[in-house]
Amino acid sequence: MSFPTYFEAFDARQLLEDYPVGDAFVRRYTGMSRDELHAIQDRQFRRLMARGWEIPFYRRLWGARGIEPGDIRGLEDIGKLPVFDKSDLMASVADHPPFGDFAGLGGAGRPPAIFHTTSGTTGRPQPLLFGPKGREVTNLLVGRMYRWQGLRPEDVVQSVYGHGMINGGHYIREAVAHFTNSLFLSAGTGVETRSVNQVQLMADFGVTVLVGFIDYIRKLAEVAEAEGLLERIGIRMICGHLGTEDRAGVEQAWGGARAFDWYGVGDTGSIAGEGPERDGLYVWEDAQYLELLDVDTGRPVAPGESGDMVVTCLFKDDVAPCIRFNTHDVTHELTGANDTGMVFRRIAGFKGRSDNMVKLRGINVFPHAIGALIEKRSDLTGEYVCRLRRDAGGRDDLHVTLESRGGADREELAALLRQGLGVEVLVDLVGPGDTAAATQIDIRQKPIRLIDERKG
Repeated sequence: MSFPTYFEAFDARQLLEDYPVGDAFVRRYTGMSRDELHAIQDRQFRRLMARGWEIPFYRRLWGARGIEPGDIRGLEDIGKLPVFDKSDLMASVADHPPFGDFAGLGGAGRPPAIFHTTSGTTGRPQPLLFGPKGREVTNLLVGRMYRWQGLRPEDVVQSVYGHGMINGGHYIREAVAHFTNSLFLSAGTGVETRSVNQVQLMADFGVTVLVGFIDYIRKLAEVAEAEGLLERIGIRMICGHLGTEDRAGVEQAWGGARAFDWYGVGDTGSIAGEGPERDGLYVWEDAQYLELLDVDTGRPVAPGESGDMVVTCLFKDDVAPCIRFNTHDVTHELTGANDTGMVFRRIAGFKGRSDNMVKLRGINVFPHAIGALIEKRSDLTGEYVCRLRRDAGGRDDLHVTLESRGGADREELAALLRQGLGVEVLVDLVGPGDTAAATQIDIRQKPIRLIDERKG
């Protein structure tokens, strides 16, 4: 049987022309107008829609709304299309096992495909599928971002993203290997490589850059100090997912390293990342079309207002097209000029999940916001977990457990959280490491921050 191999299935030179990296990236998009950018997006969207109509999942989703191919003429009509989310994908998997009918894999003549899943910690894992072109653009966007933020060929990068079936560690490795000249260490999570071994690797191999989830990167600094290795490790750059966390804490823990924020999800790859000036996250608008929609109404929000991030991967026109995927992650657009001259819009970064938001006494509370409120407290470790409980009278309360190094005042901390969150919460204090079993920080990519213990 004759079929193309992975690297024959796309044109690598054309890919770099369409999605430049390094100096070519900066030159192109600091000299481009919004109208020129829109034209690029519109061309890609039309091609993407043609592919979408070939996919049973989209034919069913759009047909249920009475939409026909001629109704969507270009990007200006994207709002006519319904959004979908993970629940729709999982329904597709249930009805069309084992992969669902949203990937467009086809039969024996299908293109090569990369297969991963989500972690499955809250249910059945979701299949994640990528074609060669789609996969390499997701890799490229990360490599491009790292280079713009300051990654250099002489850097040694240690990744604490997980491997196994989940996507994270694999595609980050591909990003660095394919689109930078830096050396890469796939250390993985604390389960894959014990924390004490992680910091020993840093010392032994001269690691200068850490990438991964900030919670664990911050913990590794404490491990390095406890092992007496902190002075031997010269971390100068950290690229993770800061979200609502205060970057100063992790930077101080690693001796003044510069920390950069970025955002993406498994289905889409990197959506936005900070530039060298670290003033908001630039949306990679040559590849990703981002809408911010009101959590309740689904209508576009005004600039500066918070909304669900709904993403269309303009480049993903081979396997598993992604057209108006609601991440249920919340952010807002930053207005005003940026210092880099980049044409792309900027967002504030991850503020919390709309489907993980707690409504207390009429106030919307995002548990992730607690991290920023306690980050600078030297009497706390920065680790916490929230439990949502309902009393016999039907009142919901949020119980926040904070790790204390000793000397913390529970009443003072309750007042701090009440001021920062806008609503009263109940505070408990425990010792260092005592929230680890609940948050699963040593074994999960993203620690659990909210546990809903309400009945019914």
